[in-house]
Amino acid sequence: MKIDMVSPLVDGRQPGKAVPRFGALNRRRFLCGAGVALSLPLLESLRPAFAKDVDSEAPRRMLLISNNLGVLPKPFFPEQAGRGYEFSPYLQDLAEFRDDFTVISGLSHPDVDGGHSTENCFLTAARGPTKSGFRNSISLDQFAAEQLGPVTRFSTLNLGVNIDKANRSLSWTRDGVLLPAADSAPALFRKMFVQGDPSAVQRQLHHLDERGSILDALLDDTHQFRRKLGRDDQSRLDQYLTSIREMEERLHTSREWELRPKPKTDQPAPDDIRDQKLFFEKFDLMLSMARLALESDSTRIVTLMVDAFATPVFNLHPDQSTTDGYHNLSHHGQSDSKVQQLKDADRQQMVLLKKLFGQLAETREGEDRLLDRTMILFGSNMGDANTHDNTNLPILLAGGGFQHGQHLAFRRDHNKPLCNLFVTMLQQLGIAVNAFGSSTGTLNEIST
Repeated sequence: MKIDMVSPLVDGRQPGKAVPRFGALNRRRFLCGAGVALSLPLLESLRPAFAKDVDSEAPRRMLLISNNLGVLPKPFFPEQAGRGYEFSPYLQDLAEFRDDFTVISGLSHPDVDGGHSTENCFLTAARGPTKSGFRNSISLDQFAAEQLGPVTRFSTLNLGVNIDKANRSLSWTRDGVLLPAADSAPALFRKMFVQGDPSAVQRQLHHLDERGSILDALLDDTHQFRRKLGRDDQSRLDQYLTSIREMEERLHTSREWELRPKPKTDQPAPDDIRDQKLFFEKFDLMLSMARLALESDSTRIVTLMVDAFATPVFNLHPDQSTTDGYHNLSHHGQSDSKVQQLKDADRQQMVLLKKLFGQLAETREGEDRLLDRTMILFGSNMGDANTHDNTNLPILLAGGGFQHGQHLAFRRDHNKPLCNLFVTMLQQLGIAVNAFGSSTGTLNEIST
């Protein structure tokens, strides 16, 4: 497959890093005078150091996949630890890529329990999802996008398979707001590759400018009554203004990208798959869209939630459907029929991962395979859906230049935080952080 990419750098500048307008600086001065702690963007005079951090090395990428009902744990995890482990029944399907992935047992999120209520916390590790007043926190993908800055047209892409977009997502903002997942492959293809005619581009620019004007008005309005508020209300308003400031930066970035041509691909536009019964076909299609996004450098961070919970009776094979919806199958109660159907479904997902690994391994980026520059995390918030267990999560990490080919086995009765792996992945992206969520360290076993 051929993709012609357009460099994100034009005349030495990054999209979203233009010299701020005089009005924008006035607003920032106003916000500081109002006591709002907002960081200034990276200005042109600061760009050389920033560019060195982000662009001097080959780009690193990340694809984060979660099936919110997990997999059957016994056929997934190997019995032996270390590098010489014997493949489990599921991992046997990935044998060709033994040295390109690591399977990890004994990981979970501390105090993130309550069965299915944890599905929105897989990339956030926000504690107590069943407690009154629970509020989610920023997800791994959004945190990474904040740190990397606008180096690609889309800071992240958030995708879904059979997803209940109003209630479930892997992506959450710093304020704990759900970011809906995209589940239409044709719409995503147009977003990435189809260049609008000049009039369409102008309409989009006008739309962005109008949104910017609305934000200006909101900032002016809040100035009128802020001093009349109590301390708690002022704190809430500050958080709101911070969100507006972040939206303003995204609008500036979007406007500059709108003026740049999109990459071209020789791949035909995909057909949409709306039938939820075609579960594996939809999963395969969204993996293909994620791969196209990464190959074209449209983004370097993709999330994909496979909403098995919302999946009704589905096709196991062209001539065979399941006897029940995915959720009811997951509560198998050791029913042999249900277990066998789940094993079949789990194995087919491993086959899809194998296909993805192979495509990324065949794609070259300079001297490297794209697989070596792309971290692929496959896992779940459910350790065992049958018992609503949220410990010992099934975690598989592939690619990304790590030291793979092993089974890292941590204590099943005293799990390590999954966020330790997240910190390691952030560092592999080139982000200098030592903590995320509930982390207590890193997983040096895969990075040394």
